[in-house]
Amino acid sequence: MKYVFIQEHVSQHGVVALCRALGVSRGGYYSWLSRPESQKTRKDRQLLLWIRASFRESRNRYGSPRVHAQLREEGIACGRHRVARLMRQDRLQARPRRRFKTTTQSAHSQAVAANELKRQFKVATLDTCWAADITYIWTREGWVYLAVLLDLCSRRVVGWAISDRLTEELTLRALDQALAHRRPAAGLLHHSDRGSQYAAREYRQRLADSGLRASMSRRGDCWDNAVVESFFSSLKTELFAGRRWPATRQEARREIFDYIEIFYNRQRRHSALGYLSPSRFEKNRQEKAAA
Repeated sequence: MKYVFIQEHVSQHGVVALCRALGVSRGGYYSWLSRPESQKTRKDRQLLLWIRASFRESRNRYGSPRVHAQLREEGIACGRHRVARLMRQDRLQARPRRRFKTTTQSAHSQAVAANELKRQFKVATLDTCWAADITYIWTREGWVYLAVLLDLCSRRVVGWAISDRLTEELTLRALDQALAHRRPAAGLLHHSDRGSQYAAREYRQRLADSGLRASMSRRGDCWDNAVVESFFSSLKTELFAGRRWPATRQEARREIFDYIEIFYNRQRRHSALGYLSPSRFEKNRQEKAAA
Protein backbone atom coordinates (compact mmCIF):
# COMPACT_ATOMS: atom_id res chain seq x y z
CA MET A 1 0.00 0.00 0.00
CA LYS A 2 2.96 2.33 0.55
CA TYR A 3 4.07 1.74 -3.03
CA VAL A 4 0.53 2.38 -4.26
CA PHE A 5 0.50 5.67 -2.31
CA ILE A 6 3.81 6.69 -3.87
CA GLN A 7 2.52 5.85 -7.34
CA GLU A 8 -0.59 7.97 -6.79
CA HIS A 9 1.32 11.01 -5.44
CA VAL A 10 4.64 10.89 -7.26
CA SER A 11 3.72 13.76 -9.57
CA GLN A 12 3.16 16.03 -6.58
CA HIS A 13 6.05 15.17 -4.28
CA GLY A 14 8.60 13.08 -6.19
CA VAL A 15 9.88 9.54 -5.58
CA VAL A 16 12.78 10.49 -3.29
CA ALA A 17 10.68 12.52 -0.85
CA LEU A 18 7.85 9.98 -0.74
CA CYS A 19 10.17 7.00 -0.20
CA ARG A 20 11.95 8.85 2.59
CA ALA A 21 8.67 9.85 4.26
CA LEU A 22 7.25 6.31 4.10
CA GLY A 23 10.46 4.55 5.07
CA VAL A 24 10.92 2.49 1.91
CA SER A 25 13.79 2.28 -0.59
CA ARG A 26 13.65 3.64 -4.11
CA GLY A 27 14.95 0.29 -5.35
CA GLY A 28 12.10 -1.52 -3.68
CA TYR A 29 9.59 0.89 -5.21
CA TYR A 30 11.02 0.53 -8.75
CA SER A 31 11.17 -3.24 -8.33
CA TRP A 32 7.51 -3.22 -7.34
CA LEU A 33 6.66 -1.12 -10.41
CA SER A 34 8.24 -3.68 -12.69
CA ARG A 35 6.27 -6.60 -11.24
CA PRO A 36 2.78 -7.41 -12.53
CA GLU A 37 0.07 -6.36 -10.10
CA SER A 38 -1.51 -9.27 -8.22
CA GLN A 39 -5.24 -9.88 -8.31
CA LYS A 40 -5.48 -9.18 -4.57
CA THR A 41 -3.71 -5.85 -4.96
CA ARG A 42 -6.01 -4.83 -7.82
CA LYS A 43 -9.08 -5.70 -5.75
CA ASP A 44 -7.73 -3.81 -2.74
CA ARG A 45 -7.02 -0.77 -4.90
CA GLN A 46 -10.57 -0.80 -6.30
CA LEU A 47 -12.08 -1.34 -2.85
CA LEU A 48 -10.04 1.56 -1.48
CA LEU A 49 -11.58 3.88 -4.07
CA TRP A 50 -15.06 2.88 -2.86
CA ILE A 51 -13.96 3.27 0.77
CA ARG A 52 -12.67 6.78 0.11
CA ALA A 53 -15.93 7.73 -1.60
CA SER A 54 -17.99 6.40 1.32
CA PHE A 55 -15.74 8.17 3.83
CA ARG A 56 -16.09 11.48 1.98
CA GLU A 57 -19.86 11.01 1.71
CA SER A 58 -20.03 10.70 5.50
CA ARG A 59 -18.12 14.00 5.70
CA ASN A 60 -15.12 12.15 7.18
CA ARG A 61 -17.25 10.98 10.13
CA TYR A 62 -17.49 7.22 9.58
CA GLY A 63 -15.17 4.60 11.01
CA SER A 64 -14.70 1.20 9.42
CA PRO A 65 -17.92 -0.43 10.80
CA ARG A 66 -20.18 2.19 9.20
CA VAL A 67 -18.15 2.35 5.99
CA HIS A 68 -18.40 -1.44 5.77
CA ALA A 69 -22.18 -1.31 6.28
CA GLN A 70 -22.48 1.36 3.58
CA LEU A 71 -20.50 -0.69 1.06
CA ARG A 72 -22.42 -3.89 1.78
CA GLU A 73 -25.73 -2.07 1.25
CA GLU A 74 -24.42 -0.89 -2.12
CA GLY A 75 -23.72 -4.50 -3.09
CA ILE A 76 -19.93 -4.36 -2.72
CA ALA A 77 -18.63 -7.65 -1.30
CA CYS A 78 -16.01 -6.97 1.36
CA GLY A 79 -15.09 -8.06 4.86
CA ARG A 80 -15.18 -5.73 7.84
CA HIS A 81 -11.56 -6.46 8.80
CA ARG A 82 -10.44 -5.82 5.22
CA VAL A 83 -12.14 -2.44 5.21
CA ALA A 84 -10.55 -1.62 8.57
CA ARG A 85 -7.11 -2.60 7.27
CA LEU A 86 -7.39 -0.49 4.12
CA MET A 87 -8.72 2.52 6.04
CA ARG A 88 -5.88 2.21 8.55
CA GLN A 89 -3.31 2.03 5.77
CA ASP A 90 -4.87 5.02 4.01
CA ARG A 91 -5.09 6.95 7.30
CA LEU A 92 -8.85 7.34 7.07
CA GLN A 93 -9.97 7.72 10.67
CA ALA A 94 -13.26 8.76 12.26
CA ARG A 95 -13.02 11.76 14.53
CA PRO A 96 -12.31 10.74 18.14
CA ARG A 97 -14.88 11.44 20.84
CA ARG A 98 -14.28 14.13 23.41
CA ARG A 99 -15.62 14.63 26.92
CA PHE A 100 -18.06 17.45 27.71
CA LYS A 101 -19.47 18.83 30.93
CA THR A 102 -23.15 18.87 31.89
CA THR A 103 -25.57 21.80 31.72
CA THR A 104 -28.08 20.42 34.25
CA GLN A 105 -29.36 22.98 36.76
CA SER A 106 -30.82 20.69 39.44
CA ALA A 107 -30.46 23.06 42.42
CA HIS A 108 -34.09 24.16 42.49
CA SER A 109 -37.24 23.64 44.54
CA GLN A 110 -39.47 22.43 41.68
CA ALA A 111 -41.17 19.05 41.83
CA VAL A 112 -39.27 16.14 40.27
CA ALA A 113 -40.61 12.88 38.85
CA ALA A 114 -39.48 9.36 39.71
CA ASN A 115 -37.13 7.51 37.36
CA GLU A 116 -39.54 5.25 35.47
CA LEU A 117 -37.16 4.59 32.57
CA LYS A 118 -34.52 2.94 34.79
CA ARG A 119 -31.99 2.74 31.93
CA GLN A 120 -34.27 0.57 29.79
CA PHE A 121 -32.97 2.13 26.59
CA LYS A 122 -34.05 -0.66 24.24
CA VAL A 123 -37.61 0.28 23.27
CA ALA A 124 -39.54 -1.87 20.81
CA THR A 125 -42.22 0.59 19.62
CA LEU A 126 -41.97 4.04 18.06
CA ASP A 127 -43.29 7.01 20.03
CA THR A 128 -43.61 5.20 23.34
CA CYS A 129 -40.54 6.70 25.02
CA TRP A 130 -38.71 9.97 24.36
CA ALA A 131 -35.52 11.16 26.06
CA ALA A 132 -34.79 14.88 26.42
CA ASP A 133 -31.71 16.88 27.34
CA ILE A 134 -29.82 20.14 26.76
CA THR A 135 -26.23 20.84 25.74
CA TYR A 136 -24.16 23.94 25.07
CA ILE A 137 -22.04 24.94 22.08
CA TRP A 138 -19.44 27.71 22.08
CA THR A 139 -19.27 30.24 19.26
CA ARG A 140 -17.09 33.30 18.92
CA GLU A 141 -20.18 35.36 19.79
CA GLY A 142 -20.89 33.40 22.99
CA TRP A 143 -22.79 30.25 23.97
CA VAL A 144 -25.76 28.72 22.19
CA TYR A 145 -27.88 26.04 23.84
CA LEU A 146 -29.44 23.05 22.10
CA ALA A 147 -32.43 21.11 23.47
CA VAL A 148 -33.42 17.81 21.85
CA LEU A 149 -35.85 14.93 22.23
CA LEU A 150 -34.91 11.48 20.89
CA ASP A 151 -37.22 8.56 20.23
CA LEU A 152 -35.55 5.68 22.06
CA CYS A 153 -36.87 3.11 19.58
CA SER A 154 -35.42 4.69 16.41
CA ARG A 155 -32.90 7.11 18.03
CA ARG A 156 -34.35 9.80 15.77
CA VAL A 157 -34.30 13.44 16.90
CA VAL A 158 -38.04 14.09 16.98
CA GLY A 159 -37.84 17.63 18.30
CA TRP A 160 -35.14 20.22 18.87
CA ALA A 161 -34.62 23.93 19.47
CA ILE A 162 -31.64 26.26 19.79
CA SER A 163 -31.31 29.54 21.68
CA ASP A 164 -28.78 32.04 22.99
CA ARG A 165 -30.27 31.59 26.48
CA LEU A 166 -30.73 28.54 28.68
CA THR A 167 -34.40 28.94 29.56
CA GLU A 168 -37.64 27.00 29.96
CA GLU A 169 -38.81 28.46 26.64
CA LEU A 170 -36.02 26.56 24.87
CA THR A 171 -37.17 23.15 26.08
CA LEU A 172 -40.82 24.01 25.44
CA ARG A 173 -40.08 24.80 21.81
CA ALA A 174 -38.32 21.48 21.36
CA LEU A 175 -41.23 19.65 23.00
CA ASP A 176 -43.85 21.48 20.93
CA GLN A 177 -41.98 20.60 17.74
CA ALA A 178 -41.89 16.92 18.71
CA LEU A 179 -45.59 16.89 19.60
CA ALA A 180 -46.56 18.61 16.34
CA HIS A 181 -44.47 16.29 14.15
CA ARG A 182 -45.17 12.97 15.86
CA ARG A 183 -48.59 13.36 17.52
CA PRO A 184 -47.96 10.54 20.02
CA ALA A 185 -50.72 8.65 21.77
CA ALA A 186 -51.36 9.27 25.46
CA GLY A 187 -49.08 7.40 27.81
CA LEU A 188 -45.75 8.12 26.11
CA LEU A 189 -42.91 8.19 28.66
CA HIS A 190 -40.89 11.43 28.62
CA HIS A 191 -37.51 11.04 30.31
CA SER A 192 -35.14 13.90 31.20
CA ASP A 193 -32.71 14.98 33.87
CA ARG A 194 -33.81 17.02 36.91
CA GLY A 195 -32.91 20.36 35.36
CA SER A 196 -35.06 23.35 36.18
CA GLN A 197 -36.15 23.67 32.54
CA TYR A 198 -37.84 20.22 32.71
CA ALA A 199 -39.10 20.54 36.28
CA ALA A 200 -40.74 23.95 35.63
CA ARG A 201 -44.48 24.15 36.16
CA GLU A 202 -45.33 25.13 32.55
CA TYR A 203 -43.26 22.28 31.11
CA ARG A 204 -44.81 19.71 33.42
CA GLN A 205 -48.25 21.07 32.55
CA ARG A 206 -47.51 20.74 28.82
CA LEU A 207 -46.60 17.11 29.37
CA ALA A 208 -49.79 16.47 31.34
CA ASP A 209 -52.00 18.25 28.78
CA SER A 210 -50.49 16.08 26.03
CA GLY A 211 -50.97 12.84 27.96
CA LEU A 212 -47.22 12.26 28.46
CA ARG A 213 -45.81 10.65 31.60
CA ALA A 214 -42.74 12.26 33.17
CA SER A 215 -39.63 10.37 34.23
CA MET A 216 -36.41 11.94 35.55
CA SER A 217 -32.88 10.72 36.13
CA ARG A 218 -31.47 10.36 39.59
CA ARG A 219 -29.54 13.36 40.92
CA GLY A 220 -26.12 13.73 39.33
CA ASP A 221 -26.33 10.50 37.30
CA CYS A 222 -25.79 11.23 33.60
CA TRP A 223 -25.91 7.49 32.77
CA ASP A 224 -29.65 7.52 33.45
CA ASN A 225 -29.97 9.50 30.21
CA ALA A 226 -27.06 7.91 28.37
CA VAL A 227 -28.67 7.79 24.90
CA VAL A 228 -29.00 11.57 24.62
CA GLU A 229 -25.57 12.08 26.19
CA SER A 230 -24.18 9.79 23.48
CA PHE A 231 -26.00 11.79 20.79
CA PHE A 232 -24.49 15.04 22.06
CA SER A 233 -21.03 13.46 22.10
CA SER A 234 -21.47 12.31 18.49
CA LEU A 235 -22.78 15.70 17.40
CA LYS A 236 -19.90 17.65 18.90
CA THR A 237 -17.29 15.18 17.70
CA GLU A 238 -18.60 14.81 14.15
CA LEU A 239 -19.69 18.40 13.65
CA PHE A 240 -16.88 20.40 15.25
CA ALA A 241 -13.77 18.28 15.84
CA GLY A 242 -10.99 18.83 13.33
CA ARG A 243 -12.65 21.93 11.90
CA ARG A 244 -11.97 25.62 12.26
CA TRP A 245 -14.32 26.71 15.04
CA PRO A 246 -16.00 28.58 16.69
CA ALA A 247 -18.42 30.04 14.19
CA THR A 248 -20.98 32.79 14.61
CA ARG A 249 -24.26 31.90 16.30
CA GLN A 250 -26.06 32.02 12.97
CA GLU A 251 -23.50 29.72 11.38
CA ALA A 252 -23.82 27.35 14.32
CA ARG A 253 -27.60 27.22 13.83
CA ARG A 254 -27.17 26.34 10.14
CA GLU A 255 -24.56 23.68 10.90
CA ILE A 256 -26.72 22.09 13.61
CA PHE A 257 -29.79 22.07 11.35
CA ASP A 258 -27.78 20.35 8.63
CA TYR A 259 -26.33 17.81 11.06
CA ILE A 260 -29.65 16.85 12.69
CA GLU A 261 -32.12 17.06 9.82
CA ILE A 262 -29.96 16.10 6.85
CA PHE A 263 -27.17 13.92 8.18
CA TYR A 264 -28.11 12.35 11.53
CA ASN A 265 -31.82 11.61 11.05
CA ARG A 266 -31.66 10.62 7.38
CA GLN A 267 -28.13 9.42 6.60
CA ARG A 268 -26.04 8.51 9.64
CA ARG A 269 -25.82 4.77 10.24
CA HIS A 270 -26.50 3.89 13.87
CA SER A 271 -24.83 0.84 15.42
CA ALA A 272 -27.83 0.23 17.71
CA LEU A 273 -30.11 0.06 14.64
CA GLY A 274 -28.12 -2.53 12.69
CA TYR A 275 -26.26 0.30 10.93
CA LEU A 276 -29.44 1.81 9.50
CA SER A 277 -30.22 5.52 9.72
CA PRO A 278 -33.08 6.48 12.07
CA SER A 279 -35.23 7.44 9.07
CA ARG A 280 -34.61 4.12 7.28
CA PHE A 281 -35.19 2.18 10.50
CA GLU A 282 -38.57 3.87 10.99
CA LYS A 283 -39.54 3.32 7.36
CA ASN A 284 -38.69 -0.38 7.64
CA ARG A 285 -40.80 -0.64 10.78
CA GLN A 286 -43.74 1.09 9.16
CA GLU A 287 -43.54 -1.04 6.01
CA LYS A 288 -43.36 -4.21 8.09
CA ALA A 289 -46.37 -3.15 10.16
CA ALA A 290 -48.37 -2.33 7.01
CA ALA A 291 -47.53 -5.72 5.49
